[in-house]
Amino acid sequence: MSLSRKPRVVILGGGFGGMATAQALGKKADVTVVDRHNYQTFLPLLYQVSTAGLAADHVAYPIRGALQKTGGKFRMGSPISVDHRNKTVKLDSSEVLEFDHLVVAMGSVTADFGTPGVEEFALGMKTIHEALQIRAEVMRRFEDLCRFEDDTRFAVTVVGGGPTGVEMAGALAELVRGPLMNDQAHAARHIDIRLIEAGPRILPMFSESLSAKSQKALEKLGVKVMTNTAVKEVEWRKIDLKDGSSVPSEVTIWAAGVKGNPAMEALTLPIVGGRLETEETGQVKNYPHIWAVGDVVGIKGANGRPLPMVAPVAMQTGRFVADQILRVHHKQPLRKFKYKDKGSMATIGRHKAIVEVKKIRYSGVLAWFTWLFLHLFYLMGGRNRIGTIADWFWNYFTFDRGNRHIMDSM
Repeated sequence: MSLSRKPRVVILGGGFGGMATAQALGKKADVTVVDRHNYQTFLPLLYQVSTAGLAADHVAYPIRGALQKTGGKFRMGSPISVDHRNKTVKLDSSEVLEFDHLVVAMGSVTADFGTPGVEEFALGMKTIHEALQIRAEVMRRFEDLCRFEDDTRFAVTVVGGGPTGVEMAGALAELVRGPLMNDQAHAARHIDIRLIEAGPRILPMFSESLSAKSQKALEKLGVKVMTNTAVKEVEWRKIDLKDGSSVPSEVTIWAAGVKGNPAMEALTLPIVGGRLETEETGQVKNYPHIWAVGDVVGIKGANGRPLPMVAPVAMQTGRFVADQILRVHHKQPLRKFKYKDKGSMATIGRHKAIVEVKKIRYSGVLAWFTWLFLHLFYLMGGRNRIGTIADWFWNYFTFDRGNRHIMDSM
């Protein structure tokens, strides 16, 4: 490849990792981003769409708009094959793209861990469509309850006690206690919110003290937290547990984990443990011109475990791979990736959040404002930021949520 021309880089995936790579390369490369959607979804706020706190378009940003300043190109589609000898990738649109470097940033999908019934009866939390489905199902069941004046109840169950599950359970509880209580108090009082975690405590990535505070905050909101509780099977309006008991669940939300996108199997690349087998340089093993970014990365962290499938990892690996590609282009030595853990945070509800950065731990109002600021900072687009702030202000001062629409495909 001549130094006189820019390297041709095709990036498969327009999520946090793919866009971080594209923006870090800027005008130093001829970049084409491929994604089956023409927008990037801001996944950390997706649960607020599910619980009527935000409008769906506030967490989506056009990929073409994000590429305007760099001159990058976009193709809507999915890869169906890679010709490694000729360095081309074929899309389901039949278009064939040539590349010098291929970046695989295809993200993750919901992992059911082989649990029967999850695919049929549970709702995931990875796309805007799924978020709107959750919102519609909760509101539809609420409207059903409004027809009754007896003791009929319905339960919403969140499976998975990580940050996504905790934030979802807390937001659902606040939706019920606030807007739905104002809409129809009798129906709202008959909605049960439950959080199921297979391990001994929720938020296991945080210190025990912060986990305990979070559980106490959830329970104060009316969420029934069930730890040391493993799901055996999800059925229609019911969850069977491994201890032989079962709990009613008209709406089951699966937030128990994610796995690398199985669509990457079409690329005929080495996969280990649901991720691409990746060298510490970011290159896919035996394929020096192919790079892994984000949730599909197979690099191990300092603890010897695979890197967590979270946005900070995606953005760090994306910027790292962009630098590595430019190093290859300029015939410079490659570096090894080292993940810098900048801490974890989760919000439980109004004025309630936890933050842990190494040995620095705090909770409450300050943690809540930290959470708000960082999420706004990383949200793409001025319009989205303004819309999100407007929704948050409205929700905060009126105790209302104006996005309680049933707008799924039914």
